[in-house]
Amino acid sequence: MLNKIQIKLNNIKQDFTIKDLENISGIKAHTIRIWEKRYNLLQPKRTDTNIRYYSPENLTKLLNIVLLNKNNFKISKIAAMSEDDITTKSRELAFNIAINDEAINALKVAMFQFDKILFNNTYNKLLHKKTFREIFKDIFIPFLDHIGLLWQTETLLPAHEHFISNLIAQKIQTNTEKLQYSISNTNKTYVLFLPENEIHELGLLYLNYELVLRGHHTIYLGQSLPLNNLNYFLESEREVCFISSFTIQPYDDKIEGYFNQIEEVMKDTKNQFIAVGRKVDKVKHLQLIDNIQLHYSISDLLKVL
Repeated sequence: MLNKIQIKLNNIKQDFTIKDLENISGIKAHTIRIWEKRYNLLQPKRTDTNIRYYSPENLTKLLNIVLLNKNNFKISKIAAMSEDDITTKSRELAFNIAINDEAINALKVAMFQFDKILFNNTYNKLLHKKTFREIFKDIFIPFLDHIGLLWQTETLLPAHEHFISNLIAQKIQTNTEKLQYSISNTNKTYVLFLPENEIHELGLLYLNYELVLRGHHTIYLGQSLPLNNLNYFLESEREVCFISSFTIQPYDDKIEGYFNQIEEVMKDTKNQFIAVGRKVDKVKHLQLIDNIQLHYSISDLLKVL
């Protein structure tokens, strides 16, 4: 098992191009080169063909520099600081200033450094200024969108995504547990699950939180559920609304077949099936039965629930 994990990690680059640094930090490659040349802030290595590449330590240092620079530290002053001072000052700043861009940048640093303390301190500072719902909408969603872009350029290790996703999931679960489970909307039960081999559940976890907050009865089944397991709930006398999130699975060549199976399960029932996520675009051309709804995003779905 360890060998398989190592092979997977080896297949994703751990050295970063200057374009990767631009994508992650939001600082133009031209500016990064100036910081290198004029202030010697980063020390890239070079390939045999003289192309720059950067270590994970370079990336972390750049994120810390960006955080300081956006908060009135001049580049010349940062350049005069030691490596330890840059790390310490940026961490202190992340603890004390945790609003939107600064918070998102702090979360990037926490993710790439596997720094749970920085994550929790950033989150706790946010709680002094925002509700949990505002934190998720204003901070976590843009941050997770950015992670999605990093996946496209293969600049992110699975370990980084798993680390930060688990921390965010813990916050969603904690806030869901804090809600008083006094169910006021009893007309239907919401059953939430992900299709087989789908593990990206943060959106579904948050949707479960929103439903509980609104007094709905929910059953959260989580990741990778075979579709035939829904038959159990169809035998219930209660009205059921199934909700599933489609991020990666089923793959594009399988998704139409999957929705054909859903139609077979849902036809001739009084129940609903709601599919949410970017992959629903792949089936919006299908003539689906009326009790199957498609929503591109959770925010779109919440408007009609």
